[in-house]
Amino acid sequence: MEKKQSLDTICIQGGWQPKNGESRQLPIFQSTTWKYETTEAMADLFDLKASGYFYTRLQNPTNDVVAGKIAALEGGVAAMLTSSGQAANFYAIFNVCESGDHFVSAASIYGGTFNLFAVTMKKLGIEVTFVDQDASEEEIQKAFRPNTKALFGETIGNPVSSVLDIEKFAKIAHRNGVPLIIDNTFPTPINCRPFEWGADIVTHSTTKYMDGHGACVGGVIVDSGNFDWDAHADKFPGLTQPDPSYHGLAYSKAFGKGAFITKATAQLMRDFGSIQSPQHAFLLNLGLETLHLRMRRHCENALAVAKYLKTQEDVAWVNFSGLEDDKYYQLAQKQFDEGRPCGVVTFGIKGGRERSIKFMDNLKLAAIATHVADARTCVLHPASHTHRQLSDEQLRNAGIQPDLIRFSVGIEDAKDIIADLEQAFQAIK
Repeated sequence: MEKKQSLDTICIQGGWQPKNGESRQLPIFQSTTWKYETTEAMADLFDLKASGYFYTRLQNPTNDVVAGKIAALEGGVAAMLTSSGQAANFYAIFNVCESGDHFVSAASIYGGTFNLFAVTMKKLGIEVTFVDQDASEEEIQKAFRPNTKALFGETIGNPVSSVLDIEKFAKIAHRNGVPLIIDNTFPTPINCRPFEWGADIVTHSTTKYMDGHGACVGGVIVDSGNFDWDAHADKFPGLTQPDPSYHGLAYSKAFGKGAFITKATAQLMRDFGSIQSPQHAFLLNLGLETLHLRMRRHCENALAVAKYLKTQEDVAWVNFSGLEDDKYYQLAQKQFDEGRPCGVVTFGIKGGRERSIKFMDNLKLAAIATHVADARTCVLHPASHTHRQLSDEQLRNAGIQPDLIRFSVGIEDAKDIIADLEQAFQAIK
């Protein structure tokens, strides 16, 4: 039996395996189409009877290699790259839900995802119920209905830094015969692999730590292959019943453990076309090659920053599950490798929203940017920026306080990052 490689090795060696005389670096297949000798050869591809490439909107060799590397890192059976993390979350839900269906989501999620679920998907006839992820199993169970098709959450909530108990959520989802979909963007598979805790589908905004350099927007969906769609055939006809757009093919029967990703690719990507370009996939692969190194530095720096902030009289509160007095510390120790969460620290400044904004405006090394999880330190005020589309009530429901600062700690020298914070505190005295 072949020995399973470590995550560090998969980051570098996973995916592209060049043969004799082939390019050592992953090639960029910058082509929309592929040539075939006969009509029948291409027809078999369109009917999903044969594997291969015919149009980049559905599949591209560069993208498939990178998706395969991410699937290996997460411990999944298959993956599909998308144009953004938003597209990944939309496809993951829409692959199991249709008009008239319902799903349940943790409330502590990224504002763009919250709006996608609460507003846009409602226009498609799909309803969501948001729950407090820290509530008891019994309380969360009350949100489920006969037409509920999925349970969703973020491993680490963006931006409040909450930690989701994946094992608890998996138990609830499976009791109701639905898959657990987890957005694992912040920890990355280097720090947490949700499939090991019972999740069924994992998504990422690859724009963040996986890319790591703010170079390109992207997303990915990874399937564990563990959810038995046929055991709940009535709930998921899209996966278990014949698809008329493919001559009556039933995905669960034709593709087994590959059913979810095959359907997402052959049906949703075919119709919506939110592809990641081969150029972006190539750059993403470069980021993945150092992911294991960067994540450890991000977490090391974030812990130093969090400890520093705890000593400052102008700081009202600090959320970082790497701190021993954090409410999620024990869960983080259980769920994350070596208890490392990510490089994002959230905190508030005494004096409320206006003083928090003044503090941010005085930072020099840390850039105010609509970004997070970058090699460079960046900072944001969610109530003014990423979550400004939410009402005050929705902000409170998502656990976002008006003074909340999301501080994404980069991989610069921690002493320089702390010095920048120090001079900003002096400026608001």
